[in-house]
Amino acid sequence: MSVESFTSLGKKIYNMSNPREARRCAVFVARCWLNYGRMKKIDAFYQQNEMRRELAEIYPFVYEQPQRAFFYNKSNFAERMRLLQEHFTFLEQKIRPEVLLDIYRENDQILWENEHEGEPLRLVIYYEPGQRKEGLLSVILRLGEKPLYQMIFWIQKDPQGEWAAYIGAMQGPNMDNAKDVIKKITKQCHAYRTKNLILHATQEVVRNLGVKHLYAVTNYGYYANNHVRMDRKLKTDFSEFWQESGGTACGDERFYELPLVEYRKTMDEVPTRKRAVYRRRFALLDEIDQSIAEAIRKMRI
Repeated sequence: MSVESFTSLGKKIYNMSNPREARRCAVFVARCWLNYGRMKKIDAFYQQNEMRRELAEIYPFVYEQPQRAFFYNKSNFAERMRLLQEHFTFLEQKIRPEVLLDIYRENDQILWENEHEGEPLRLVIYYEPGQRKEGLLSVILRLGEKPLYQMIFWIQKDPQGEWAAYIGAMQGPNMDNAKDVIKKITKQCHAYRTKNLILHATQEVVRNLGVKHLYAVTNYGYYANNHVRMDRKLKTDFSEFWQESGGTACGDERFYELPLVEYRKTMDEVPTRKRAVYRRRFALLDEIDQSIAEAIRKMRI
């Protein structure tokens, strides 16, 4: 790799008409030289086969992400480099190359679909470069073209050496009438909260891909502070939601471990007046689970 190749990569990654982005490009090139040996190893990984070469061509951010303080708090260059390589090693062993490349071309892979007030309501696997600070894949609940909730995650080996998915962030809706929309979708899902639905869908996706564990970044582990308001109160309390979802704190305070299968109440645990709602909810979840399993089966090698 040469200064020309580093500069060419930088121009693919950054918008050079934006002065801030142009400065980031210059920093990127400088960091490439400072980490020349590591950059050669990164490049060697993506040159090993045709699929990886094409992936690096359509998603050049694989060269940038190890250099920046992404994914989780206090991650280092070596950890981020390993994270990316293990993520793509796992996926290339599980998913057909044309499907994997299609995801990184920013094309939805539909997992389940329904309708809400004449608009398609879908769960999809999706990814775009704007999500690269928190992960390498997303499960998104979309209403039409608008994302309502999404889980951004990556896959790598955990400290015990087993394949695991790590949720780097959960993002909610960003629209003027978000509360009204979410209220209506929750009602349509039989009083099942949309953020619980997106976690449930993520659990089903990663489980069907064959991972053995699911972890999530805590408030302390989040890589940045944009989930904290100016008054230091949390916009999103990740840790509280992970606890509500059956998560347990890890020895590393940056992560919770979550169950791979959502706990489902028995009818004996549900008040009599709510049992009809729960039956409809469980029927919907069974439909979603079956659809996700079939979609992943079609994607797999």
